[in-house]
Amino acid sequence: MNAERILQILRAPQVTEKASLVNAESGQHVFKVATDATKLEIKMAVESLFKVSVEQVRVLNVKPKLKRFRAKEGSRKAWKKAYVKLASGQTIDYGVGA
Repeated sequence: MNAERILQILRAPQVTEKASLVNAESGQHVFKVATDATKLEIKMAVESLFKVSVEQVRVLNVKPKLKRFRAKEGSRKAWKKAYVKLASGQTIDYGVGA
């Protein structure tokens, strides 16, 4: 897998209250990923980018939210979320405070 595809697959870490809770309880990290990414591609991207070993990848599709403004109706884009479980004793540092 080339470097450009790796950067296209992993869009951003999902930093929310729920993602922080999941990370603290079970050591899983949550990422926004490309909608066409597969579990194997996500695993390879995380392993090569952060130099860790991945045990498990769980993927879910987030449905678009319906939004209304006055008489107009539209929706936000659908996106994909990945829960990545690392091998025991490994962590990912996102560079917080750097």
